[in-house]
Amino acid sequence: MPPRRAVTGRSQEPRQRFVEELRLLRAQKGDSLRQLGEALGWDSSLFGKMESGQTLGGPEVAQALDQYYGTKDLLLTLWELAAGDPKQFKERYRRYMTLEAEALSLWHYGVSTVHGLLQTPGYARDLLTAGDISGDELVRQVEARIGRRQLLEGDDAPRFRSILSEAVLRTPLEDAAEWRKQLEHLIEATDRPNITLQVLPFQSGLYGLDSTAVMFLRLPDGRTVAYTENAHRGELIEETSSVERLQRAYDAVRDLALSPAESRKFVMRMLEEVPCEPST
Repeated sequence: MPPRRAVTGRSQEPRQRFVEELRLLRAQKGDSLRQLGEALGWDSSLFGKMESGQTLGGPEVAQALDQYYGTKDLLLTLWELAAGDPKQFKERYRRYMTLEAEALSLWHYGVSTVHGLLQTPGYARDLLTAGDISGDELVRQVEARIGRRQLLEGDDAPRFRSILSEAVLRTPLEDAAEWRKQLEHLIEATDRPNITLQVLPFQSGLYGLDSTAVMFLRLPDGRTVAYTENAHRGELIEETSSVERLQRAYDAVRDLALSPAESRKFVMRMLEEVPCEPST
C-alpha cells in the first residue's frame, strides 16, 4: 500500500515539521524574534536557530512556547519526536548536542584529543576510524562533526575557550600533511575574537582533570552543565554541585595553562617540527 499523502502539506520529517510549526505559530502571532525572546526570557538568537533547524532547543523551551502560543502540548510532542528521530546523533550524544547548539559560551579541556569543534576533516576521520567506524557511517559522521564547526561562526557565535593538554599536541596523525593542516587550523582559530586557545604544558605536574576531558556549556536560562568524555562513553552532568566541583578543577587547570599568546607560540613551534613534504 502506498504511503498516505499528507493532508496539510507539511513535512512528515520530525525535525522539519517542528521547524515549520515554530515559524507558522510566530507568524500567526505577529512577533519578531526579539519580541519572542523578550516575552519568554531567552536570547532571541536561540529561537532563530530553532527556526532555521540549527538546534531543537530543550524541552523546557518547547513547553514555554506551547504556553505562550496556547498550543497545549503540540510543540513539546513535536520536540520529542524530533529529538527521538534516529537520523539525529546517536542517543547518548543527543541531549548534549542540543545543549551545545544553544549555549551562550563553551569552556573545554582536552586531555588527549582536539575537540570536535576545532577538528579538521583529516583529524576527525582518523579519530573516528580509531573508534572502529568505517564506510558510509564514517563519511556521515565526519560530515556531521565538521558541520558542527558552524556553531563558532557568525556575528552571534558563542565564546569558546579550549585548553589542550600538551599531550594533544604531541600526538600527531600518521599523515604529516594532515597533522600540519590540523595545527594550522588551531592557529587560524586563535585569530577569531570568540575563540581562545590555551595549552597546559607537561611541566604543570598533576592536576584535578588529568584523566578527564570536559566541556562546560552556559545556557540561555543561566544554568551551566558539564559533559565529560573518554574513549568509550560520555556523560552529561546537570546536577549543580557536581558541575561546580568540575568547574573548580577547571579553574585550577586554567591557572596552570600558558597564556593565549604563549599558547599560540607553542602551537607554532609544534607546527615547525612537522616534517615538510619534499619539494619536486
